[in-house]
Amino acid sequence: MIIAIDGTLASGKGTIARRLADIYGLPHLDTGLLYRAVGMQALDQDIALDNATKLAAAAGTIKAETLNRPELRSPQAAEAASKVAVIPAVRDALFQLQRSFAQQPGGAILDGRDIGSVICPDADIKLWIDAAIEVRARRRMLDFADQGNSVGLPTMIAGLEDRDKRDRNRSQAPMVKAADAILIDTSSLSIDAAVDKARSIIERKFPAKP
Repeated sequence: MIIAIDGTLASGKGTIARRLADIYGLPHLDTGLLYRAVGMQALDQDIALDNATKLAAAAGTIKAETLNRPELRSPQAAEAASKVAVIPAVRDALFQLQRSFAQQPGGAILDGRDIGSVICPDADIKLWIDAAIEVRARRRMLDFADQGNSVGLPTMIAGLEDRDKRDRNRSQAPMVKAADAILIDTSSLSIDAAVDKARSIIERKFPAKP
């Protein structure tokens, strides 16, 4: 069973994906970490964030099992990721890694922005997770505060709007809801409620064994 979970930043898709992976015993890949890893390599090696050739080479060295660096969760990694992710050569370099992860025996759960539309258009389940931008901004502020960073609400909203624009308007694999993806709006849902809603969608197609 392949489950593709896409959506906007701070919509809750990553948390939902991790919880579902635990519930169903499936391997999980947060594909955003791949781009963060490329971005961090660029920062560490002083590679310009628009140098397609060097960034693609860096992407070719990324392994799914090495995405546990704490700094990949930093604001700097997030900002770098949003810039390298618009480069077609970087996306090409990471494509097969994501496909191979999805196609392992027994299936997998992948979350990102183009899983259901590009990486796994044949996924068994496609979910699109979203929330009102003010809600997403407040969630992101809490994440930043946990890391010791203070950002005001207007600044955070502006940053999310800019990120959404870059993701939706990139030339290759733009962020888009797949035609057959099912929307879960988490604006007014707790994480438990959102996970329950996702489970009900999955289990309508794949009833749980008694």
